[in-house]
Amino acid sequence: MNHRTLGRTGIQVSPLCLGTMMLGAWGNTDYDECERIVGTALDAGVNFIDTADVYAFGESETILGKAIKGRRDEIVLATKFHNQMGDSPNRRGNSRRWIMQAVEDSLRRLDTDWIDLYQVHRPDPQTDIDETLGALSDLVRQGKVRAIGTSSFPAEEIVEAQWVADRRQRERFSTEQPSYSILARHAEAAVLPVAERHNLGVMVWSPLNGGWLTGKYRRDAPLPAGSRASRNGDHFDFKAEEVRARKLDVTEKLAVLADEAGISMIHLALGFVLSHRAVTSAVIGPRTLEQLTSQLGADEVRLSPEILDAIDELVPPGTNISPDDVGYVPPALTDPALRRR
Repeated sequence: MNHRTLGRTGIQVSPLCLGTMMLGAWGNTDYDECERIVGTALDAGVNFIDTADVYAFGESETILGKAIKGRRDEIVLATKFHNQMGDSPNRRGNSRRWIMQAVEDSLRRLDTDWIDLYQVHRPDPQTDIDETLGALSDLVRQGKVRAIGTSSFPAEEIVEAQWVADRRQRERFSTEQPSYSILARHAEAAVLPVAERHNLGVMVWSPLNGGWLTGKYRRDAPLPAGSRASRNGDHFDFKAEEVRARKLDVTEKLAVLADEAGISMIHLALGFVLSHRAVTSAVIGPRTLEQLTSQLGADEVRLSPEILDAIDELVPPGTNISPDDVGYVPPALTDPALRRR
């Protein structure tokens, strides 16, 4: 597997990054299979693994820590903090107080002395970005963290963080992790160009749009057993009639494109995001070993300009079929009090 440089860090990572949200209670509770998923990915050349403290509330990190035992040095290990991790109002967010606790918790669960990439899972409007960067800079100097990044940050907040890091002599964010797929192309408008301008590594999440781009959902066909739509129909809009109808229409046409290209629909979807000049790695999140093997090899796919143009016609650049696929909505849009005098 050819490697790519992660932004300006000098760290070499595989174009496919193993996401581990499905390891544990949120997806697969068979610990032996979870360890086989990790081992199979590593054996196939994947050296980049992404997790988060909130995935199954720490269980995913614990499973991963056991799975990588004895192979830690060959892995670029990324995790994230921000989401609520307990009853206390201070066990969340991007404050120094929480960051210093959260990193120790993740290090313990992962059974490692250092984290290669420590990411802010979402923006926190209640915390000054300099407060966050200051704490993360200290972790880098302490050797507990090698590089820092963000996830689902709007373009303007990426720029602000770069400016603050320069002005206040802080460590700068080296990566951004936005949602991005054929069905959710919002990042193309600003986030990906801004990331490229600032030489950030980009690892995109949900490149298969929560399973929509696997080809398993068909019009007038029963939901596949064990699929995300059958387990959690509200997730990724499967119960939103208008969005579901549009996604089914597009995916049926994408299946035809994949057949014409002689590849699976999964490889078409992953090849699409990896073809963007700003994207470093696609985060794949298999729940089973079978799902993993269907995604391996997508880094070798090269889509022709004709196929990419056909995809543009189905879903115009910069647009989303579902507004819920963005991943982060600023509080100013959700809290009426922020729009009132």
